[in-house]
Amino acid sequence: MIRAAVATLILVTAHAQMPLGAQPGPRAAQAVASGKEGELAQKFARALEQLAGGVDGIVSYHIVDISSGETFSRKANERFPTASAIKIGILYELFKQADEGRVSLDVRQPLGGTPKASGSGILQQLGDPALSPRDHAILMILLSDNTATNVLIDLVGMDAVNHRMAALGATTFSLQRHMMDAEAVERGAENLASPRDLVLVMDAIRRGEGLTAASRESALEILRRPGPTSLRAGVPPGVPVAAKPGSVTGVRAEVAFVDLKDRPYMIAVMTSFLTDDAEGGRVITEMSRAAYRYFDRRARAGREGRLR
Repeated sequence: MIRAAVATLILVTAHAQMPLGAQPGPRAAQAVASGKEGELAQKFARALEQLAGGVDGIVSYHIVDISSGETFSRKANERFPTASAIKIGILYELFKQADEGRVSLDVRQPLGGTPKASGSGILQQLGDPALSPRDHAILMILLSDNTATNVLIDLVGMDAVNHRMAALGATTFSLQRHMMDAEAVERGAENLASPRDLVLVMDAIRRGEGLTAASRESALEILRRPGPTSLRAGVPPGVPVAAKPGSVTGVRAEVAFVDLKDRPYMIAVMTSFLTDDAEGGRVITEMSRAAYRYFDRRARAGREGRLR
């Protein structure tokens, strides 16, 4: 597995200007496999593989160096349960529909007949507050509020979210049920995505693909709002992190855009079949910490690796 991870790393390193997920040819890849930076990258790839292999469960990840296009991947195209990490696609669709004039972000309405969902969030504890779609988006991301999420799913449409994700290239992204819908879970309807596609959707928000500048900034501002997450725990305070985690029994997942000066990067880690849910959170934090240390050195490195 280590050899496979390093081989993938070397291949993707070759073309720095290619879109996320693109595959360069092997001839160019051979030219970047040597040197100190290549050795450092291979050590990072091995460290990630050792962390993943030490978990009693299944771990996948996809990490992208935005500056170079270099990637580090394990099971990156396989579908995993997303838990609340699926909400990043709902956020994108909300702002896209607002740009299209189909949704008014700041018109407030009471919950009305929307059933209150259990699990995370605050709305289940309140009466019938009048909130705007923007308010629900903030609650969905900052508190992972399941009732707010279901309001937005009904507003923008489940099929619309899935079609939009497919149009972005996120072909494994599948929103199949409302939050905390026990009957749907029993039927086997699970919300799914791959690490690669969670990164792809986060990157679409980062770049503002298909969004106005105002919508891009608003979506990023919501995703950057402070709150403890496993990925944030691996990044020093002061470094902007746009993140969305998710968790259900046996599953921990998170995607983030870490806006490190001179070396921004994207990271998604997804786990399943966990015997210890806390172990999933710990490995996400350890991978995040390893990624920050790697990209921080790349950002500060001068000639032959002297750090400024």
